[in-house]
Amino acid sequence: MRLTTKGRYAVTAMLDLAFHSQIKPVTLTDIAARQTISLSYLEQLFARLRRAGMVKGVRGPGGGYKLCRKSRDINIAEIIAAVDEPLDSTKCGGEANCQKDQACLTHDLWMGLSEQIRNYLEGISLADLLERNQVQEVAKRQHHDAQHTIEIYRHPE
Repeated sequence: MRLTTKGRYAVTAMLDLAFHSQIKPVTLTDIAARQTISLSYLEQLFARLRRAGMVKGVRGPGGGYKLCRKSRDINIAEIIAAVDEPLDSTKCGGEANCQKDQACLTHDLWMGLSEQIRNYLEGISLADLLERNQVQEVAKRQHHDAQHTIEIYRHPE
């Protein structure tokens, strides 16, 4: 199984949102700046996350995005699934048609690995990640770095 940038970016953006939206809604521009993810790419991901019922937009001044559910109730596997990223280690997509429309010799091995990965990611919520000291330190550093960059653009020398 190879997790593409779509799945990685979705998890990263949701973790950023969970950290920063505890006070007020968060704009995609802010997430893009902190995580160095293209704004247009984030818009595509958040459209899928919104359809999956994980985030909601808040309009008006001070608007942005918020989580629809508590961070404790959103697990990593469902974020990845929401952006259509498969958690599958087989080359057949779990269809057991890997070799001449039948299961290959190692099909069960890769199915078992896929199940282990899915179970692992289902067992980790956004809240679990937010509780980690390293995550909090990195989020604070990214916030500071992004604020510093914004100040440079506002007041060039």
